[in-house]
Amino acid sequence: MTENDPNAGEIRDTLPADLNAVDNLGPRDFPDNSRRRIPGVLYAVIAVACAAVWAASGAAGPGAVTGGFGFAAVLLAVVALVSLTSGWRMTVDEADALVRATRAVGFAVGHASAQQVWRGVRSRPTWRIFCYSADEPPTRRGLVLVDAVDGTVVEVLVEDNPDVDAADPMPRVSGVDK
Repeated sequence: MTENDPNAGEIRDTLPADLNAVDNLGPRDFPDNSRRRIPGVLYAVIAVACAAVWAASGAAGPGAVTGGFGFAAVLLAVVALVSLTSGWRMTVDEADALVRATRAVGFAVGHASAQQVWRGVRSRPTWRIFCYSADEPPTRRGLVLVDAVDGTVVEVLVEDNPDVDAADPMPRVSGVDK
C-alpha cells in the first residue's frame, strides 16, 4: 500500500474460500444429518449431570442447588431426544436424487436444481428437485421430493410450463410487453 492509495488502512470483509461460490465451481458436499447425534449425546450427558446434582442436593437440604437443575435436566433430555432421533444418515446425494427425479417426471430433463429440505417432526432430510424439460424453450416443468435416507420418491408434481405458449414459443415475462 502506498500513501496515495485511497483504500489504505481500510478493513474489508471477505468470504472464506470454501464459501465463495463464484470461485468454487466443483461439486458440493452437503453435510450428513447424522452429525446431529453429536450434540444430542452432549445434551444427554449434561442432562444426566444436572439430574444427579439435583437429586444429590435433596439430602443436603436447601442450598445453592434449586429446582432449576431438575427443570434443566428434563429440558436437556427432551432436546437430546430430538437431536438423537433426527440424526438421519443420508444415503442419497443430490446427483442420485436428480436421476430419481428424472425417472419420476417422465420427460428428458434439461435444467434442474436440487435443494436439501427437512420434513416432519423428526426432520427427515429430503431433496427438492425442480426441473425443466430439455426442449428450448422448456415446455414442461416438474417438482419432485426424494427422500435422502432411503431414496423413495415422496411426491411428484408435473405441469406444462405456464411461461411458454405453444402458439408463441417466446417466454412471457410478467408485466413486460413484447
